Amino acid sequence: MSTTMMPRETPTAGFPPIDLAELNNAGALQIRVDRKYLVPPRLLAGLLEELPPWTRVLTIDGRQSFTYDSTYLDTDALDSYYAAARGRKRRWKIRERSYLDTGTSWLEVKTRRGEHTVKERIEVTGGHPDQWSDAEQLMIDGALGRAGVGPVSLAALRPTLSTRYRRMTFFDPVSRARLTLDHGLSWLYEITRRTGRLGQTVVVETKSPGAAASAADRLLWRLGCRPARFSKYATGMAFLRENLPHNKWHRTMTRLAPDLVVGEYLSTSTVPAPHVPVTHIPISRPTPPRS
Repeated sequence: MSTTMMPRETPTAGFPPIDLAELNNAGALQIRVDRKYLVPPRLLAGLLEELPPWTRVLTIDGRQSFTYDSTYLDTDALDSYYAAARGRKRRWKIRERSYLDTGTSWLEVKTRRGEHTVKERIEVTGGHPDQWSDAEQLMIDGALGRAGVGPVSLAALRPTLSTRYRRMTFFDPVSRARLTLDHGLSWLYEITRRTGRLGQTVVVETKSPGAAASAADRLLWRLGCRPARFSKYATGMAFLRENLPHNKWHRTMTRLAPDLVVGEYLSTSTVPAPHVPVTHIPISRPTPPRS
């Protein structure tokens, strides 16, 4: 089997496409069980080749890899970070996520409901929390309140950590599970402008409507991959800001350290994110069964 890397914009051969509207209608998964894996690129071809034949890939204007920018908001006391580091059941994350390929930005609030992750969001147009309105505050209040979390004022939130990466999204219409491949992950700590990036590691996430493992999970296990304790926000903060408690992610950070490049302090708001090709994509796929 060839191991040639595919160019960034090469369509994923053999996977039927699904557009964004259809994906959101069929499998928005705002309440889901997440599993995260840290995968070397050499294993991805085997994963993709064995996905169910009815798997579809998100495709917009012929492209199947998209740039995501996220800015995580936290208080001066880092209440969001510490809730995660201390394993609080009522932890939360608030971020502004921008989809650069579609030109849209969303305010997103993530909370926990037992083993499920709950994500609520509204579209925003302002580029900074001080440009937002009562609608954003009401959305935050509602999302946190439903999770039993105390109120957090927009005025108390600060841009804390920015991330950038490119993502491919696969959808299983039978189980309604998603599989995402994030590559070229980079971080920018907004306070000191310190940066970091992963060289080759691909962050693979499965998102399922229930606790049962998806087909992708089972394939990853067969390849020797196991779920990792990993948070783009918390792990990035632990890497870039000294003296934060990070026992929860210590094993993950030790594993990632050889692939981590910590950069210079930046004077601009640009997050460096050189493209890292995902993997060789299978040339052919099994024919889906007729319905």
